[in-house]
Amino acid sequence: MSRTKAGSRCVLAVLMIGAGTMHFVTPGFYMRIMPPYLPLHTELVYLSGVCEIVLGVLILIPRYSTLAAWSMIALLIAVFPANIHVYQNQNVFPGPPLFHLLRLPFQGVLIAWVYWHTRPMKEIQGEREQN
Repeated sequence: MSRTKAGSRCVLAVLMIGAGTMHFVTPGFYMRIMPPYLPLHTELVYLSGVCEIVLGVLILIPRYSTLAAWSMIALLIAVFPANIHVYQNQNVFPGPPLFHLLRLPFQGVLIAWVYWHTRPMKEIQGEREQN
């Protein structure tokens, strides 16, 4: 189990760092999906990108991985309004309506995946040794 969790943590880190990097490579994409009621679009796009990169790195450091996982969950919840905005305004991100609909529950899948990493691996290993 610890190898699976370690591998999952690495994949999660790569995805978060990659997603965060894309905020700087293609900021216009993220600007388009920002709900209009949020202020400071440019600043929020860059801030969320920095957060994703930092959390992607921190999830790999055992001392900070639990905090990073909880912070990722908070970030995924915080960016969810953008997914709702895209679903309600599908012209901002072209694609089939079903794709936009499926993105909404997929955020829950991501949150569940990250939640798995809120418990330190040594805690899980200790429970396994007791059984």
